[in-house]
Parts: sequence; C-alpha cells; structure tokens
Amino acid sequence: MANQLSGSELYTWQLLAAEDAPVKASDGIAFTPDRAISHEQQLDVIIIVGGVDITRSFGSKEVSWLQSQAKRNVLLGAVCTGAYVLASAGLLDGYTCSAHWECLAAMQERFPRVNCTNRLYTLDRDRMTCTGGSVPMDMMLSMITRQHGKALTSSICDMFIWDRVRMDCEPQHTPLRHMLNTAQPKLAEITELMEANIEEPIELEELASFVGISRRQLERLFLKHLDCTPSRYYLKLRLDRARQLLKQTTCSIIEIASMCGFVSAPHFSRCYRKYIGISPKEERTAMWSLKQFDEPETPPAPLEAPTYSHAALCLAQAEPTYGAVKLMPAAPLQTETTELAATG
Repeated sequence: MANQLSGSELYTWQLLAAEDAPVKASDGIAFTPDRAISHEQQLDVIIIVGGVDITRSFGSKEVSWLQSQAKRNVLLGAVCTGAYVLASAGLLDGYTCSAHWECLAAMQERFPRVNCTNRLYTLDRDRMTCTGGSVPMDMMLSMITRQHGKALTSSICDMFIWDRVRMDCEPQHTPLRHMLNTAQPKLAEITELMEANIEEPIELEELASFVGISRRQLERLFLKHLDCTPSRYYLKLRLDRARQLLKQTTCSIIEIASMCGFVSAPHFSRCYRKYIGISPKEERTAMWSLKQFDEPETPPAPLEAPTYSHAALCLAQAEPTYGAVKLMPAAPLQTETTELAATG
C-alpha cells in the first residue's frame, strides 16, 4: 500500500525458508518460498514470523544464517513468538524486546540477558519485535513513519480503515486486566501486583495497603467480581505461570517451584495436581512426548479427508493455553413460553 499510494517502489518483499521447498504454517496452510536462505542476497530487513510450537520450529541452519545477517547490520525483526528465535541466536542480548503475554514468562526465564517488556512492540536500534495479533500492523506503520513520514502513514491508515497507530510504549492487555481496567480499577491494580510478584508472593495485607483498602474490602472485591478468594486467585496465577514454564522451558521442577513462589517441590506438586489434575512431572512428560504433526495420523471421520484444523489442534496440544477456555455446555432448547419466563 505504501508503494501504491506513493506511486513508487519504496519496498519489495519476499518469503524465505530454510529450504527451497513449500513450508507449512502452524495452521497447516502451505506456502511456497521465493528462495532458500542459502541463496546469496543483500537484504535490508528480515522479519521472523513465529507461530505455535516455536521451540521446535527452527534449527541450527536458521540460527547460523540469522547470525551472519546480523554481522551485515541487517535490521532484524520478529512477530509474536519469532522473538524466541532471535533470542536463541543471541541476537537480542542487551536489547529490549516485546513478546506475547503468553510466552513472556518463558522468555524472561530462558534469556536473562534480554530485556523482555510488556509493550505492544519495540524498536530498539537494529531490532524490532512485536507481540502478535494485530500489532504487526502498528509496528510496520511506525517503521514507515520513520522512513517516509506521517503523511504516507496516515494515507495507509485511511486505506486500511485503521483508526490510529498505537504507540510502542502502550502495554499489551492480559485478558483479565483488560476487562477490569475500567470497571474495577482497584481490583485491576491488585491483580497486576500479583502478576508482577510471582516468585515472592506479597501478603494480602500488604496488597490491600498498596491500593488503599482494607483486607476485608480486598476479599469482598474478589468474591464479588471473580467469585474466589484473593489467596485462591493468587495461587491460580502462580500455577498458570508454572504450567507455562513446564511447557515452554527446560527448567527443572524444583527450579519452577522456586520461580513460582512455592516453598518446596512436594508442596508445588500437591497444589499442581489439585488444580490442574495431573502432577508437574506428568505434565512435562506429556508435553515432550507429543510429536510434530504434519498431517493427522487418522482422518476425523470415515471417508473424510484430513483437515488443516484437525492437524492444527493436534499441534496446539503442546501449548500452555490449549483447552484453557472452558466452554459451558449448551442449554437445552426451551419450548414453553412460561418456562422461559420462569427461568429468566
């Protein structure tokens, strides 16, 4: 669109892959690359697009190539989990980067030399990273503004019905905090404090005093709006973080217990089994035993061709948020008008 509106070829683009052969995205859709990374070429910008199961989606070939491109002072970027690849190559050491909230904890633990932030996107010298979703649009528009000015960016926004370019300093919203920010600012502030203090949990009295309410008021807020006690909510946060670390890192169970504020590994295991339904060891074993799925081993139904969606679901089983949203069973269809009125 920048080319179309400016009437000149400001940008060219191509799709690269490790090999000169079709590659599949994590949803199963195949893309044919323009050329392999081994093909000698002079590039200005390289953007890594990351998806599901990023830790097993690249190898030494891609890492070596990226390191060689960094030596040529190429601007390196990443979308969503693509930042994990740059960090694995040591190309984010000493840089600030943005990562999707789901993998932020794993990034922070796995790469201590990288300054991982909760910002929507980050442009730090010759690196640019973003959190995923719709944010790549903001990041690229910001880059175009820097290179060609606001007038062109505004015209692109008009063409794409894009209301505004979000600033890089804006934080990404985690699901709960996004819902609570306006309706219950005190509760949102407390949950934010909890999220920021997983390794060394804060006492409830301290949390209450930080936001200027009593402990009793704190407990009432949680019971009214989240239908649980503050202690239970805090425990759930810590166990959710532990589940992410179990699935996304190679840290030992003892290390993860400490990272998530548990006094001992046995205590952590008991809490994990009670909340998740399996032990941390079983979670870790199940995770690493999952295979890469190119195609479903069996079709979903007789005489029915394997679907992309089925293969994508199989692959997604290794992700920490797989099955995290519990759908309520559909209510039976009511046919009596009086019965509908009685049940509201």
